[in-house]
Amino acid sequence: MLFNLVYLAVLLLLLPWVAWRRLSGGRPVAAPWTRFTGGIAPLPAPGDRRRIWLHGVSVGEIQLLAVLAAELRRQAEAAGLSIDCVASSSTTTGLDVAARRFGPDRAFPCPLDFTWAVDRVLDRVRPDLLVLGELELWPNLLARTQARGIPIVVANARMSPRSAAGYRRIGPLVRRMLGHVAAVIARGPEDADRFASFLPPGGAEIVVAGSMKFDGVKGDRDAADVRRLRALAGIAAADVVFLAGSTQAPEEQFAVDAFLTAAQRHPRLRLVIVPRHVERSREVAALLERAQVPWQLRSRLEADGADPAARVLLVDTTGELGWWWGTARIAFVGGSLDGKRGGQNMLEPAAYGAAVSFGPHTRNFRDEVARLRAADAAVVVPDGAGLSAFVERCLDDEAYATGLGRRAADLVASQRGATAMTAAAILALLPSSGPRIAR
Repeated sequence: MLFNLVYLAVLLLLLPWVAWRRLSGGRPVAAPWTRFTGGIAPLPAPGDRRRIWLHGVSVGEIQLLAVLAAELRRQAEAAGLSIDCVASSSTTTGLDVAARRFGPDRAFPCPLDFTWAVDRVLDRVRPDLLVLGELELWPNLLARTQARGIPIVVANARMSPRSAAGYRRIGPLVRRMLGHVAAVIARGPEDADRFASFLPPGGAEIVVAGSMKFDGVKGDRDAADVRRLRALAGIAAADVVFLAGSTQAPEEQFAVDAFLTAAQRHPRLRLVIVPRHVERSREVAALLERAQVPWQLRSRLEADGADPAARVLLVDTTGELGWWWGTARIAFVGGSLDGKRGGQNMLEPAAYGAAVSFGPHTRNFRDEVARLRAADAAVVVPDGAGLSAFVERCLDDEAYATGLGRRAADLVASQRGATAMTAAAILALLPSSGPRIAR
């Protein structure tokens, strides 16, 4: 009850911001009323199948959970177990991707952490197990779920030193929340140790499985979706694509500057920009207009066809970045230059063997970055000038770029396998015999 009162007070303070997000044309808050009430649409009845509810926030987490769901189904089928995977998210883009990857009748907004909302969603979803991606801990969700005898797993669990320091300030609450968890499947030993420091005696089992992000990336340049996008954008075999993905301001400006610096000497250079948030496409389009460079919108390619004069493409759609990386020879991964966001997934272009760069602020991918750098498989650029220098070196020294890409692809391939271990640990907690419990 105390948490409900605190949440209500916070929600009242945030209402003007929620309204502004909706009316300003920016990214709206995802399904606020549905999440407040828990009034999600009824899901298909699970029948005699064991239902696993997977929750993630971002597009990347949902994509990763979709890969995990496929592995769960594969292992369950091999064991003679029938399961049904459903997914939730708390962002608009995450929900869009969840609907595409799991089906619109198996994707729903995660409830806000009010007891009534959580209870209603549990009544309608009827899960046999709840999987939380990375570090999604909410007191009421954890307590109400465990009270129904539903095991809770934190998968691909990560806890940075910064997060651990913050949690120590509210140590009793964190220990109480983790006391409801049956298993923590950690990305690495350091994450496992940080979780263990908060677990109560006799608490959750901790498994170190490695990072599922290595399994969640594609890496096949000949995949049908990569070939489709290349053809759609008119990218020829001789073209060299420099792709700046998951970007935030001012990274798009840096990418344009790097392109303009190199384009005169390299007429086959193409630039593809994929902003982290699609609602910023208008802002990036205005930047391209000021730069006076011919460009096209991704959303217009089917209707207008590829313009041979447009050497810059602005991707204003969601859910395709994983395939666009497959068109790139040179890559810059955004959210990494301003120090505010902690970086985005650099393993996606690495898996395709692109020459990968990113800024110095990558705390969200600390372990992955350490492995890439130790293998001499990626380059940290300090600023816009550094990005321009990296692009030019890749263009001028093909062997350098090819070597970076080959080492990156080899590293990703060598680290795969965490998803299979994670799925096995999850299924070990899932009731596999006897009548399905009606909750």
